[in-house]
Amino acid sequence: MLRSLQRVSLTSGRRALATEPFLSKIPSRRENEAGPGGRASNAGLKFAIFGATGFLGKHVCNQLGKNGAYAYVGNRGDEAEHRDIKPMFDLGHTRFVFYSPRDVDSMKEVIADADVVINLISKPYESTQPIQTSKFPFIGFQTNYTFEDVNVGIAKQIAELCVEMQVDHLIHVSSANARPDHPSEWARTKYAGEQAVKEIYPWATIVRPTILFGTEDRFLHFYANMAKTFGFIPLCEEGQALTQPVWAVDVAKTIMRITDNPRKFEGRTIDCFGPSDYTHDELARFVLDLTELDHKTRILPMPKNAYYTMGKALGYQSMIPMNEDIAKVWAEDFLPAMTPEQYKAQPEADKILTMEDLGITPTPIEKEAFSYLHRFREAGHFGRVDGYH
Repeated sequence: MLRSLQRVSLTSGRRALATEPFLSKIPSRRENEAGPGGRASNAGLKFAIFGATGFLGKHVCNQLGKNGAYAYVGNRGDEAEHRDIKPMFDLGHTRFVFYSPRDVDSMKEVIADADVVINLISKPYESTQPIQTSKFPFIGFQTNYTFEDVNVGIAKQIAELCVEMQVDHLIHVSSANARPDHPSEWARTKYAGEQAVKEIYPWATIVRPTILFGTEDRFLHFYANMAKTFGFIPLCEEGQALTQPVWAVDVAKTIMRITDNPRKFEGRTIDCFGPSDYTHDELARFVLDLTELDHKTRILPMPKNAYYTMGKALGYQSMIPMNEDIAKVWAEDFLPAMTPEQYKAQPEADKILTMEDLGITPTPIEKEAFSYLHRFREAGHFGRVDGYH
């Protein structure tokens, strides 16, 4: 039965084992591929990755590495920032390149002869550095990269370089709540960056995830850290804003499916979202239940302006990742553009795809959250088992 559903199409010497209309199957062997297919093989594809050391970037690198890809990893920091990416690829399948977004030649060096460029760059805050001033208290802060620089300027620069260097394919990761009228500057600039990429490189593939959860996330960890550190969780106006979180690994798998046959997805938009929506109040109580901190943690609803002020105050410390702009994002609904029924009812010609169109079933948050939040329990989960204490 499965064999009758499969269609093998070879494009430019590469394989794409697909099921109509969009599903690609990765771990099969490419034409003239050395090795068994997948890891320990030569996939014959080269990827330039910007933002590889970020939360989503590490999951994308892991998926690419499992499928025998070659990766040109751009990095602005030191060697320690990408050391955990090295084991994700086979020996000799990575090239780490230092670059600066203000040095176009260094960005060209990252791209080099890549077949596909993936832009994952995004920041939920504006980076700053301390500087000496002439007046008391003789210290101030200088902004290094604004939201406009990161989400619009760098995205635009990468798209222009892809055109100039005749790169075959560009994958740009935007956001499901990117819109021009959003209270958050991050969301507004993500929208502007997405539009700039489409204008410069019209055949780019746009990936628009909702809020991400997973190991090392800044979402569920915020609730757990606030409960553990301060004994309360702040919510904006009863926490009734809706969100539909998506597992970062599912988004990485979606990007991997795109790279398996990128020509099929040229100029398409893929929305990535979880199977269910929740209010922030529900998620906060879910985290408290998992971490068993509910007996000593208070849920603290506050007016929107007070919530923004709290976010701004937390932005001056590094222990818990939060700032005013994140507070503005979480105060609004963070949902996909349409309902599941509306996605399915679209005409095929201009259809906005979802993960399910690529054969990926969204993972429920209830299935994965415990695996990285149980550490907030007293003695982890080992305190429940005889012999560990």
